[in-house]
Amino acid sequence: MRPVFYVSDGTGITAETIGHSLLTQFEGVEFDTRRIPFVDSLDKARAAARTIREAGERVGKQPIIVNTVVDSQLIEALAESGALMLDVFTPFIQPLEKILGVKRQPRVGHAHGMVDFAAYERRIDATNYALSHDDGIDVHYDDADLILVGVSRSGKTPTCLYMALHYGVRAANYPLTPDDLEESELPKRLRPHRKKLFGLTIDPVRLQQIRQERKPDSRYATLEQCRREVAAAERLFRQEGIPALSTTHTSIEEIASKVLASLGIHRHMF
Repeated sequence: MRPVFYVSDGTGITAETIGHSLLTQFEGVEFDTRRIPFVDSLDKARAAARTIREAGERVGKQPIIVNTVVDSQLIEALAESGALMLDVFTPFIQPLEKILGVKRQPRVGHAHGMVDFAAYERRIDATNYALSHDDGIDVHYDDADLILVGVSRSGKTPTCLYMALHYGVRAANYPLTPDDLEESELPKRLRPHRKKLFGLTIDPVRLQQIRQERKPDSRYATLEQCRREVAAAERLFRQEGIPALSTTHTSIEEIASKVLASLGIHRHMF
């Protein structure tokens, strides 16, 4: 397996996100990935370089570094690893300096730092909202930006938390119970908020696998029950004109983006 390291003087989230997107373009190649965050001194850079070089020697392949370190001295130290260096920022700095007429000021940790405290508070508030309105715990939805609707274990909770943490969106979710589905109409508590609703569905076989892990050998986890609930939920979405998306082969990031776009909610990622 090809060793790949996401190296950063901050959290490494940017390097990992971009690096993962790049690696998915190469089918049939296996990668052994690792994130090395907070490389913000020469000692740490040299230690990281040793780790990376040794990883390459173990497998007999040149490692790859996806790098978001901004200090040129640290980058030179990392290069001593002998790895292929993919610097995320370099291709963009010179064109930006030219058009802006300003030289960059390399600063560590600003991509994910608490620069905007108001924005940070919005994220925390939205996260608390998602938790308190998870699985129908609190059904007062007047302050909700959106409400995800779907059968149990269709991906509602992680999607709500992702949107809260990354976009500051107040996302609630409502689980469609077997009793709700037998009614063949939108639950009363959701009707006043129809414009905020978005449906999540899932392949019954995948749903059965997820439920089996949660409640093994229960009626809740049988394939028959999963098929019945998913079919009823999808009928309800069509009948009520609720936009819906299958989560079976879709990442949380993609689900969130499609939900926000469908409902016309425009937020910048923090």
